[in-house]
Amino acid sequence: MISASRSNKRRVRSFRTKLLTAMMLVVSGLMAFALYFAQRHVTAAAQHDLQQDFQAELSSLDKVQELRNAALAERCSALALRPRIHAALEDNALDLLYPSAKDELRDLMEDEGSLHTGPSLHAKFYRFLDAAGAVLSPPNPKDVGQLSSRAETQLILKKLPETQQIGYIRENAGSTDETVDEVVAVPIFSTETGDVISALVVGFKAFELIGKSAGAGTKSGIWLNDQLHMPSLSKSAQAALGSEIAKAVTNSASAQSNFTVTVNGAPQLLFYKRLNPNSLFPPAYEICVYPLADSMAQLHRLRWRIGGAGALLLFGGFVASHFVAARLAVPVEKLELDSEKNRAQRKHAETALVSTSEKLQRSTRYSADASHQLKSPVTVLRAGLEGLLARDDFKPEIYEELSALLHHTHRLTGVIDDLLLLSRVDAGHLQIDSQPVNLSQIIEEWLDDLGALPDSPEVKIEKNFPADLCIAGEKRYTSLIVQNLLENARKYNRPNGLIRVTAARNRGEVMLTIGNTGHPIARDAQEHVFERFHRGGTGSHISGHGLGLNLARELARLHDGDLRLICSQDDWTEFEARFLIAAPTCDGAAQTP
Repeated sequence: MISASRSNKRRVRSFRTKLLTAMMLVVSGLMAFALYFAQRHVTAAAQHDLQQDFQAELSSLDKVQELRNAALAERCSALALRPRIHAALEDNALDLLYPSAKDELRDLMEDEGSLHTGPSLHAKFYRFLDAAGAVLSPPNPKDVGQLSSRAETQLILKKLPETQQIGYIRENAGSTDETVDEVVAVPIFSTETGDVISALVVGFKAFELIGKSAGAGTKSGIWLNDQLHMPSLSKSAQAALGSEIAKAVTNSASAQSNFTVTVNGAPQLLFYKRLNPNSLFPPAYEICVYPLADSMAQLHRLRWRIGGAGALLLFGGFVASHFVAARLAVPVEKLELDSEKNRAQRKHAETALVSTSEKLQRSTRYSADASHQLKSPVTVLRAGLEGLLARDDFKPEIYEELSALLHHTHRLTGVIDDLLLLSRVDAGHLQIDSQPVNLSQIIEEWLDDLGALPDSPEVKIEKNFPADLCIAGEKRYTSLIVQNLLENARKYNRPNGLIRVTAARNRGEVMLTIGNTGHPIARDAQEHVFERFHRGGTGSHISGHGLGLNLARELARLHDGDLRLICSQDDWTEFEARFLIAAPTCDGAAQTP
């Protein structure tokens, strides 16, 4: 008998262990999948946002460069039409060409004493090309801008251009003072035949690709003649980066693209774009390198937050699994103990065991189907707890424990949603789709919801606001602000207390104030009331996670408004939220003033 009893106990413990192991494996598997897809989504969103920000910055700089090139092109075209230059070329008086051009192009050359006039629109040098595209040597290079013979050779074209051409040449290649100049070649047409008889080639200082608004660590350069010119990098780093650029440019048919590289052991986002498409000069590419260290660090922190939330959920799932497994094993243990008395009792116990097994199978099938449809372990856990609460074969204290666990899952879901929303706000990725929103309707809906709550204390509600009060914002985030304020006014109120809601227009803004009776916030805690995870100061033991007011204020500021504590003393606490007004109505035609 004792041996049978021990055997029964071992079987019960084995069943409980197997059930607990199975539930923990299911919870662990669901959590692993959820964390994987969450981190994958976060990584993809972060990379997309980074590329969008980088492309927007480069686009603005490209527009500035296009305006500068247009100004240079217009200026060079006007200079190519000067009559003295035409006369010297058409009369073949080449000995008079550069002396005549010296007077005609005097205002084009750089003047060290006139830097304030915009040196980027002054030329460093100019040369003329003959009918074969070769450079006509100037008698006095100092008058037309010094240029080495190696650099001057880069100005030679196979034929004279019929349209304006843009190119780039390297000076002092291989030395520490190496520079890259931008050249504009303008055709000169004969006034008699209309044929191209020469070309004016003007050299300018290359445009600075990265402006002052660029992020720290951003570098720029030019890829020319299979070599990278980026003075901010060492020669070895330029050589290593140059090989990567050469592969990308050779293997891609696109004039612009981007890819990730490693520079000096740090990840960088490299962007290249053709500067002189369809030019007779060698192709040149704009190269910009954007550091990814800060973005990856921010992504790493966000992954840690998701991992921490997942670990907390996993721990809660294990605890719940242990509790459920222990409770589900109780009927089996009882049946095993009753089977020792006699055959009739054993038969009855076997019948009960079959019944219990069928219930367990139905419950398992329900959990499996629900797990297939639900998206997160928290939702799966909540659905399982709700299913257990629907049964009628537990003791009252078990229902109380299940209700407490279900309440905590709702709180945990709220914490995760608030943290994810705050993370998007911190990263600057939350954009408000501003539309006219009927604030009056939102307040009325939440007031109705407050009155319908079963645990809502008996309070009097006073409201004073027009029925068509419209603000500029996004409805779901505006509703979340109102929800947090009204729920706080309800939670921290006293029995037979008062909630007062007023809203009115004031100089292009809508001022919403929500006040309530109840224990005031301590004076030394009032300055910390909007801090995250800050609770207390009211002397109450009401549950909460300390994120509601911080989230409400961040959302209000994203709407170009604000949220502040007006006062909290003498049994009265009042908050004020400001929003931009939308005019004239909320029918979709309204516009933000």
